[in-house]
Amino acid sequence: MNVSVGERWEGFVETVVKSGRYGSASEVVREGLRLVEEREVKLISLRDTLNASIAARGEHDADDVRSHLTRVSEELNRSKKLSASPRLSDVSQKRSG
Repeated sequence: MNVSVGERWEGFVETVVKSGRYGSASEVVREGLRLVEEREVKLISLRDTLNASIAARGEHDADDVRSHLTRVSEELNRSKKLSASPRLSDVSQKRSG
């Protein structure tokens, strides 16, 4: 399989391989695919939960609701922290610039 990722991603891949974090561009791509797969599994689980809730007419006890909201809140906080952090390629450009 031959995949074109564009200049931005090529630079990122080169940076993480040069850093020693990954041994090759293929390893970086496999890790990215693993993360996409993980997200898809979570999405399927969320859809299943939603469908079960609809089937139960949305009737859940307070502990279920609190637990779910806590999980969602924690995931959102992690996502915000990741999106707020500088990109590795941006950091390496500042160092070399």
